[in-house]
Amino acid sequence: MYWENLLGIASRKYVCGYCGSALASDKGWRASETPSAPTIAYIFICHYCSKPTFFDSNGIQTPGTVSGDPVRDITDASVAKLYDEARHTTSAGAYTATVLCCRKLLMHIAVSKGAKTGESFASYVQFLTDKNFIPPDAKDWVDHIRTKGNEANHEIVIMTKDEAEELLSFLGMLLKIIFEFPAAVKRRLGKP
Repeated sequence: MYWENLLGIASRKYVCGYCGSALASDKGWRASETPSAPTIAYIFICHYCSKPTFFDSNGIQTPGTVSGDPVRDITDASVAKLYDEARHTTSAGAYTATVLCCRKLLMHIAVSKGAKTGESFASYVQFLTDKNFIPPDAKDWVDHIRTKGNEANHEIVIMTKDEAEELLSFLGMLLKIIFEFPAAVKRRLGKP
């Protein structure tokens, strides 16, 4: 490809896959097969983090955007890391990996809240239910994560972006209920 440095290219609106900022950049490069051929790709520079984002001729962005909401105050490092990993696998288009991470996250959450290690997946879900970490009307969601996770793990199937984002959305809310909201109330009330 022939890359041409442009100071002012047609602005493109996107969400940066690195820093998550929504922006409209007009700085970067355009590529064509020859100097006079039509543009087939672009690289835009984020004006927040200064990192490059590539768009191919179909408009596919690399790196893609991270799915799921950030969650504050997760006190268990493995839960925080696995949730972050699940969110970032979506930016690489690794949706089956996202679904598998979501299933595994339920196990990590249970252990972080006192369940014994080395137990079955079903026992971890039961622990979260018995200890009221899962709201009563959300039990079907946990079962949905289990079903999708089992499908991804035990069957020859590829998960979709919609399936991955759906599970991440629920898990983000569950993590907020279990970690972020209680920590926010404690801060507000001045409790340690």
